[in-house]
Amino acid sequence: MISAQAWADAERLWDFQQMGHELRPCSVAIGLGSHDLGVADTTADLYHRSMVPLIVFTGATSRTTRDHMPRGEAEHYRERAMELGVPADAILVEPRARNTGENIRFSRALLEERHVPVSSVLLVSKPYEERRAYATACKLWPEVEWVNASTNMTLVQYVKSIGDARLVIDMLTGAQQRLMIYPQQGFMIKQSVPGDVAAAYQRLCDAGFTSRLVPDTAGRN
Repeated sequence: MISAQAWADAERLWDFQQMGHELRPCSVAIGLGSHDLGVADTTADLYHRSMVPLIVFTGATSRTTRDHMPRGEAEHYRERAMELGVPADAILVEPRARNTGENIRFSRALLEERHVPVSSVLLVSKPYEERRAYATACKLWPEVEWVNASTNMTLVQYVKSIGDARLVIDMLTGAQQRLMIYPQQGFMIKQSVPGDVAAAYQRLCDAGFTSRLVPDTAGRN
């Protein structure tokens, strides 16, 4: 059972991760690989709304995806987008990235290799990783304008779509931890974290939602 306090704390982190960017047409969309095919669905929808002429799906596999996405996250995303009517020639696949930093670096390299001019990027992620993705992208590719997007849904709706509340809260807690500690390590830009968000994060750690924290820092920060 997940307590009412844990749900409230997860909701606070969920709300904080939402960037609230106004969507607009961009040079390209980058869909960040994960266990969530909703990222591919949202990216395909943005393409059909003429927000981008080109999509990059990026991601290898992880412990969460290796069983049900054996061909790699980016490849499964590509297949999903094509099922939704995105033409194959509008999709590039970056199949090696294993973290958000590599998603950005490898996607940039692929676009440069293909001589695609980029001044702005629609960065599509899971809803609870918008802010983390944005902070990483701004650090690693500051020359372009970043516009964040994700599937528009509540935490309760997202949990129902995934089917595992503890996994979602664990991953949400992990995303918040990285947002707090990675700027010190040079992985992303620093963003101000309100006190109530930091307190909610710490309570979730204390309650045991720690399986997705960076090793050797569980329960701290």
